[in-house]
Amino acid sequence: MARYTEAVCRLCRRENQKLFLKGDRCYSAKCPVIKRGSTPGQHGKSRKKTSEYGLQLREKQKARRTYGILEKQFHNYFEKAERMKGVSGENMLSLLERRLDNVVFRIGFGDSRAQARQIVNHGHITVNGKKVDIPSFIVKAGDIISVKESSQAIEKLKDLRQGTTRLIPSWLELNSADLTAKVISLPKRDEIDLSIAEHLIVELYSK
Repeated sequence: MARYTEAVCRLCRRENQKLFLKGDRCYSAKCPVIKRGSTPGQHGKSRKKTSEYGLQLREKQKARRTYGILEKQFHNYFEKAERMKGVSGENMLSLLERRLDNVVFRIGFGDSRAQARQIVNHGHITVNGKKVDIPSFIVKAGDIISVKESSQAIEKLKDLRQGTTRLIPSWLELNSADLTAKVISLPKRDEIDLSIAEHLIVELYSK
């Protein structure tokens, strides 16, 4: 699958906020959003007023880039969310949060979603005791996510046994000592700490 291979910090600057694509760098003073602030490009500091369509597009791009997925796949999540009961925008964010690579990131097994995706791709993660190497796998309430026993010697994961300073979402429960986590419930909107106006994405796709 095609992937964005340029400097990911440009994406954060384009959205004018941190998307936390670079792991620890995003939390430091070296973050380009803090150091430079302006939108990338020759005319980054002198952009005209954004149209309604532009606002909707920016929210969609912000969400898509945060989770690191391509347009077609993102649109598929929207269509699936529309067929579910409840609010389409919130359903879509819930589905994105429940992607296995995002869950691995949320519980601290990866410093960024890109690193978490790599950990999943390389077969280091199990769900309910079975190896799952598909980053887009959707977890369910009650699922147990673990690091394979043969992979627990990885330096990054060994450090987690000492505990993590990352704030774990309330819909997940982490056991650092065993490198396991449980999906307690499906994520609700107020448990997803992203400043995304999902209703604008719904409006964009509903045209």
